[in-house]
Amino acid sequence: MTHVQEPDERAAARRRRPTLRMVAELAGVSTATVSYVFSGRNGGDSGVAEPTAKRVLEAAEQLNYRPNRAARTMRTGRSDTVQLSLHMLSDPWSLAVAAAVNEEANRHGLTTLILADGDWYAALDRVESDVAYLDGVGTTDDARRKLRELARRGQRLVVFSETLEPDGYDVIRSDALPGCYLAMDHLLERHTAVGCLVAEGAVRSPEPSRYTPYLERMRERGLPIDPAHTATYAETQASAFTAAVELLSQEHRPTAVYATTDFAAIAAINAAHMLGLRVPHDVAVIGVGNTPDAQAVAPTLTTVGPTDFYERQAEIIVGRALEPEADEPRLHDFAWSLFPGGSTDLDSPARAARAPELP
Repeated sequence: MTHVQEPDERAAARRRRPTLRMVAELAGVSTATVSYVFSGRNGGDSGVAEPTAKRVLEAAEQLNYRPNRAARTMRTGRSDTVQLSLHMLSDPWSLAVAAAVNEEANRHGLTTLILADGDWYAALDRVESDVAYLDGVGTTDDARRKLRELARRGQRLVVFSETLEPDGYDVIRSDALPGCYLAMDHLLERHTAVGCLVAEGAVRSPEPSRYTPYLERMRERGLPIDPAHTATYAETQASAFTAAVELLSQEHRPTAVYATTDFAAIAAINAAHMLGLRVPHDVAVIGVGNTPDAQAVAPTLTTVGPTDFYERQAEIIVGRALEPEADEPRLHDFAWSLFPGGSTDLDSPARAARAPELP
């Protein structure tokens, strides 16, 4: 005979941390039945009848019971979570990645978690997930070792990198340099006084960076490279805006600005507006990234980047999470194109032009 709890007993139960057994007692069923309901196996000839499942769910709600996800992960081998490690969350690029992955994950009943810990290795070592996406892991031997170690332990990884090769994990490659050359070619069609709004790290890098196309294209055209026409920022929107104001406040300011990220280009447009300059009549601006924010600024931003990158990347990441068994690691390469907008030409945007391959 099943014991029916009196009201005062139920109140006392709610004050305690609810357990699966408490739900079973309140619903008048076995703990196995409750487990079946929360595993999603109710229904059908061998499952739990719908009225019984409803009674279990009502009891769980009354007790404010939540299934033990850790135990479920151990039982099924799945956590139903996708983890994102984004090195600069305030960047429109990172925000667009997070939004696209979250939308795709929700379509498949998965939860997206963003790692706030800057140490991605320590965070992934502590928290299980069906797949983890890493942006900005670096290319040091230590970073490569940590990636291999996580992959060896069974953590599915998708790494965004312009240089790494698959090594137990997928690599999404979106080489920006061909697009950056395309951006400079676009500005140099009409301008000779081109300024550069560039991240500090790109200027200091001993390897080719997004600053390289600016220097090379100016030299190839025989144009002077005025040090005053290069303004650096510290990879924050506030820093980019300050640098843009300084760049555009000069007496002999540039007539066009090549910005190495979309958020820096948008900062340049905002700085121009504040200074009373018309875009593109007084100063043309081009960005890098093809982020959704490029269409949200006035005038719309001319930018370079891959086509449908965020949606296609999200499908790759979530697809990896849903695979019963992980396939061989793959390289996913995204080519870049030019997307004209009002920030360089008030005419209607033309068809996207494909970036040339680098020799």
